This record gives sequence, C-alpha cells and structure tokens, in this order.
Amino acid sequence: MSTKSRTRSKTKLSRALGIPLTPKAAKGFEKRPYPPGEHGRTKRKTDSDYAVRLREKQRLRAQYGIREAQLRIAFNEARRTEGLTGENLVELLEMRLDAILVRAAIARTTAQARQMIVHRHIIVDGQRVDRPSFRVKPGQLVGVHQRSEGMEPFQVAAAGGHVDLLPKTPAYLEVELDKLQVRLVRRPKRAEVPVTCEVQLVVEYYAAR
Repeated sequence: MSTKSRTRSKTKLSRALGIPLTPKAAKGFEKRPYPPGEHGRTKRKTDSDYAVRLREKQRLRAQYGIREAQLRIAFNEARRTEGLTGENLVELLEMRLDAILVRAAIARTTAQARQMIVHRHIIVDGQRVDRPSFRVKPGQLVGVHQRSEGMEPFQVAAAGGHVDLLPKTPAYLEVELDKLQVRLVRRPKRAEVPVTCEVQLVVEYYAAR
C-alpha cells in the first residue's frame, strides 16, 4: 500500500471511529467530522449495546495500531493483574516500545515508530530492539542507535519537529529530545494516557465473548 493510500485509509478510519488517528488524519477529520460514505452526514440509528462496545474496542485497537490477537493477549494479562482490568489494559499498551516513541515525539506516528524499531534503529538500555511490541519497564532508557542519529527522521525529531503535532508529553516519561532519549519513569496511569476510549466498554465486550 502506498503512503498516500495509507493516509487516506487512516483518515477514513478516523471518521468511522470518531477520533483522529494521525496528525494528517486530524486535519481531514476537522473538515469532515462525520463517518465516510453516502449516509455519513445523516443521523445514525441508535446503536445496540454490542455495537457500542465493539466500536470502543476498535477505537482502542486503532489508536495503538495493533491486531485483534495482540489486544486479546493484552486484555488477558490485564485481567490477571491486580487492579481495574480496563485501566490495566491501557497501561500495558502504553508501555509498548512503539507507543513510547510516539509519546516522546521521537516518532510522528505509530507506523513510523514501528519502522524505526523493525529497522533496528532503536535501543533500550544500550541494546538494539526490533520488536514494536517490546514492553519497556520503568527505569529503562530508550534511545536511537548512534549510527542512526544522523538520519533525517531522527534529525527532524531531535529539532522538535513533531512536538506541536502530538499531545503533551505525559508525566511518566522523561524526554531529552535533543539527545533522542526517553526514560519510562514509572508505570503510566490511565488518566494520564492521551487515548480516547471508554475502557470499561472494552472490558464488557471481551467479558461477553
């Protein structure tokens, strides 16, 4: 799929789910904040409880750009963890390496973060990591490999090129953007995570399956 097609599909998905998924999609969403298709502007019929829960689950999946199987695995772990399952779920997803790069404004989008990781440009505590789903632990330092720092995407990030396009850096991260480094200080709290989702509805969706 071309970059243009991916951008178009993200914009469509943003409109379908009612949330902007990328900075570019946000612009399109502002212009047309209704679902795509010929009936997009017309008032929707009242959704069933199942449809409401399903859409909330899809919203969460789309914001992290993960597959259904990955979300299900995270949900099962969240359910086994002490505390509220929905809050645990978001907190676990937020500690993914690709999510950390976006929150720190080292990457502009989740797709770009994944590309950086898969191409082995990213290090955690000095070791290369090539799995976007890698879970960063509190205290660990994420950075860019020395040989990759001069590449254009990282130079743009180090100059603060993405800062104004993304949500404010949350308090659970310590970011030194000029050094292309970010440390996870502690486990995130749901209230601090800039994700639009009624997590209890996601819990109810899976509980009913």
